[in-house]
Amino acid sequence: MTRFALTVEYDGRPFMGWQRQSHGPSVQQTLEDAIHAVTGERTAVHAAGRTDAGVHGLAMRAHVDVAKPIAPFRLMEAINARARPAPVAVLDCVEVADDWHARFSCIRRSYEYRIVNRRAPLTFEAGLAWQVPQPLDEAAMAQAAAHLVGRHDFTTFRSVHCQADSPVRTLDLLSVERDGARLYIRAAARSFLHHQVRSMVGCLALVGMGRWSPDDVAAALAARDRAQLGLNAPSDGLFFVAADYPDAG
Repeated sequence: MTRFALTVEYDGRPFMGWQRQSHGPSVQQTLEDAIHAVTGERTAVHAAGRTDAGVHGLAMRAHVDVAKPIAPFRLMEAINARARPAPVAVLDCVEVADDWHARFSCIRRSYEYRIVNRRAPLTFEAGLAWQVPQPLDEAAMAQAAAHLVGRHDFTTFRSVHCQADSPVRTLDLLSVERDGARLYIRAAARSFLHHQVRSMVGCLALVGMGRWSPDDVAAALAARDRAQLGLNAPSDGLFFVAADYPDAG
């Protein structure tokens, strides 16, 4: 049995999320079905994170155990051939130690949220960014983001369906940058709660619109109450961008 680490890119629009679902297609099912077609084996693909419906992946890390002797490059090429036409691609495939785990060995996960701040409808980026027509003050958004960095109880920014044992997380990074009409909000932490990034982005957007102040974000955090959440941003603009491991695994 060989354990392979995969780096996976996917467009989340056709999927119910990463995790296999009974009521619609998933990225996990697409990969597992492709691997079965290649190897004849029914095996689980484990990911660094479980993205929601409509959320995209630029470099999701995952692993799978395969009994059939096969070179990493051949496995990658075969999975990509069998996964078509689903918008899923394995970018890299390497052998790893048997105790390497895509989820439990991961020490840092990074997301990027993309906002297009313009009145004109989206064309090429429809479904790949959140269009906000109102002017956004990115400096105020960055000021608000600073309140969320560090170790906090993020109950306000946690989905009511979140299954994590604790709402306490340490947010290493939450930055806001503008490039013309596009805003990029980047977040990094060892782990995130369900909907945490989208909930934080939604509240930052309220600050950018002038409907909230940066202090309102701090107050929402301190409330530890989901009812105090101002806005949950849509899934369109959210991308899983990186998973980091010890020794650059």
